[in-house]
Amino acid sequence: MIVYCICYAAAYLTARLGQYYLSGASLMVAAVCLYRHEYRRTGNLLQLRGLFSAFWVGGQGVACLKLSRLQTDWSLMTWICFFLAFAGFWCCFGLISLAAEDDGLQVRRRRERDFVRPLYYSMIVVTVVSVAAFLFEAVYLGFVPLFLRGVPHAYSAFHVTGVHYLTVSCVLVPSMAVIFFQQGGSRRSARNTAVIGMTAVCLVIPILCVSRFQLIFSVMTALFTYIAYTGKVRFRTVVILAAAMLPLYVILTIARSHDITYLNGIFEMKDPSMPIFISQPYIYIANNYENFNCLVEALPAHAFGIRMMYPVWALTGMKFFFPYLISFPIYIDKEELTTLTMFYDAYYDFGVAGVAIFSCILGAAAAWLDSRLKRMRNPMGFVFYAHFAFYMVLSFFTTWFSNPTTWFYFAVTGLIAFGCYWAV
Repeated sequence: MIVYCICYAAAYLTARLGQYYLSGASLMVAAVCLYRHEYRRTGNLLQLRGLFSAFWVGGQGVACLKLSRLQTDWSLMTWICFFLAFAGFWCCFGLISLAAEDDGLQVRRRRERDFVRPLYYSMIVVTVVSVAAFLFEAVYLGFVPLFLRGVPHAYSAFHVTGVHYLTVSCVLVPSMAVIFFQQGGSRRSARNTAVIGMTAVCLVIPILCVSRFQLIFSVMTALFTYIAYTGKVRFRTVVILAAAMLPLYVILTIARSHDITYLNGIFEMKDPSMPIFISQPYIYIANNYENFNCLVEALPAHAFGIRMMYPVWALTGMKFFFPYLISFPIYIDKEELTTLTMFYDAYYDFGVAGVAIFSCILGAAAAWLDSRLKRMRNPMGFVFYAHFAFYMVLSFFTTWFSNPTTWFYFAVTGLIAFGCYWAV
């Protein structure tokens, strides 16, 4: 934490002097040191405080480079909020971890075949429901996004209220398949083949929807589930997954009618010759911090909890009866770049106090979940952990815990976990 405070002060001062490369480098060095410290201390590649440190602080460092003309100098309040977001998480994680100190329980390799059968039938249910919901949406809306041309936001229009949650539930199946095979798979080869087939189908649905995020979510959470369960991962596995994902990502970008000219026009990079494979990930990281700064500078009044309660308004249908509950404007620097940080809604609701309190709650929850990893008996617990780890990795991306889809995934995962527990 001392290293972080020193690097953060250096980043702030150099940013004020216009030395943006030094500012960004200071925070990226801090991110590397923080993750390295957590990994050496625990040996866990997915240690939640380490992931949050690496990606929240590292993402801020990337944003501090100011490579786009969209970016401006942040206000002092923005710097304070970003500091509190990390400090609150770090400190509360540490306090809860001390309270739940490891009692010497060793990691047990959970290969109980009893879980294989309920996992298999759960995958069947999720796959069938997801495919049926996708077909319903395609018929009802009259199109499949992948087959449209010249419509950059086709996926945004491919939503039938209430049904789309079921469509995207397919992203859970690859993670469940990882647990299925790690537990030994089925004695029947036909079942093993069926699981592979269901996984393939559930990876095809995000492609048909032209949803790069859902595809990445499926693959990354499957990888994280594997790491959480086994405690290790081969570098070769990561390379193979990256090599497989890259062409799919490019194809989906093209399918969304996002050509290089269109994207460069949005990103407004200071160096117009910068390759798209650098400028696109850069802006997808950096601009979220800029949007937070826009909120800080433009917000006229706080929403006092209404923004963060959006999952309740959406999942209960209250938003249709009381539209004012979701009528708050969003403050961003460019219409096309709508992603936000995890703490955007916390500030929107309660200002700097909201950011501090939410970061403490998040740190406490992460510490509790991290302490349970060695004690997990239910295989779906690893899927839950993988999802939370994914949200830590993309903490700079959007308001995960104000998103009803996040809670829908958690609810389905919990329901399947209960089914597995009951079945054995």
